[in-house]
Amino acid sequence: MSEHLTVLAMTAASLGFLHTLFGPDHYLPFLVMSKARGWSRTRTLGITALCGLGHVLGSLMLGAVGIAAGLAVSRMEVLEGVRGDLAAWALIALGFVYAAWGLKQAFRDRTHEHAHAHVGGVEHEHVHTHHQAHTHAHLGTDAADVTPWVLFTVFVLGPCEPLIPLLMVPAAQQSLFGIIVVTAIFSVVTIITMLCTVSLGLAGVDRLPLGQLERFGHAIAGTTIGLCGASIVFLGL
Repeated sequence: MSEHLTVLAMTAASLGFLHTLFGPDHYLPFLVMSKARGWSRTRTLGITALCGLGHVLGSLMLGAVGIAAGLAVSRMEVLEGVRGDLAAWALIALGFVYAAWGLKQAFRDRTHEHAHAHVGGVEHEHVHTHHQAHTHAHLGTDAADVTPWVLFTVFVLGPCEPLIPLLMVPAAQQSLFGIIVVTAIFSVVTIITMLCTVSLGLAGVDRLPLGQLERFGHAIAGTTIGLCGASIVFLGL
């Protein structure tokens, strides 16, 4: 591998790592959904890996089409920007729709007391909810269970902004090997960084004592996802 390609490969690795680490949308949605939905560690990391793969493949496909069509970097970046806006607004929509659903669930799960009188004058009270007892039995068929696939769709839309300029450099040199090296390194580093960040985050999230706020877990998760999308639109994260 030439010195020039070595530098490009190192740049791809660095950008893949930093692009992921400084983009909270790459890990926060998985952490909050894992907590709210009670996903296992294995399932959470599997969904993260799937979304990460969709994330990089979306940009790779656009890059391949752009290279084949001979598009300039500026045009490619405009297309990536449009995709980025769509993905961010999709995150906002997903987040706040899910938060609204979560609030509805939370208020249905409010505890209340019932007094019971028995033969002999014995009376007692017990506290329960009308919905919570049925939650787990129907969780698999709940409409909110489509969220992993919605997240996947959003991540396919979401661009890997640094990848297009990286791809265009070896493409301009007509180096197929260079294109393969750059895309492979960037993709692997991006996905591994997502998995490591989520894995470390799960260790902390699992220990969060929500207490009385636990019934608002879905609402908190949705709001967090919506804010991730808003941070992209309004703060450029």
